[in-house]
Amino acid sequence: MTDERDTRAEDGDDTAAATRPSGKRTARRARTSDAPADTGSVATLDRPSLRKADKTAGKAKSGNPFKRLLKFLREVIAELRKVIWPNRKQMVTYTAVVLVFVVFMVAFIAGIDVAFVKGVDWLFG
Repeated sequence: MTDERDTRAEDGDDTAAATRPSGKRTARRARTSDAPADTGSVATLDRPSLRKADKTAGKAKSGNPFKRLLKFLREVIAELRKVIWPNRKQMVTYTAVVLVFVVFMVAFIAGIDVAFVKGVDWLFG
């Protein structure tokens, strides 16, 4: 079932892509871009849309701080809904990898520390 949804999203079916993100870039994203590709030349960096954004970025935001806080929290929730959360199996795997890595690094650094202590004791002993 999920394979069908993923293939529909890649084929450009907007409803499947809007309901649950697959984590893959779709061809739709590349097609709907109205701005020309950024080649790094001066002409593409001098777009009017960027100049307008620069002017508004310099202005101090005024208004009700509670409204801004509420807007911020809504945007945070909207972004969290876009996150592709790992399932239980992935979470256990990731946790095990991190714990094994931490144990290895602790043992490695402890070994180096013991070696330096023995070396200093031998040298200045």
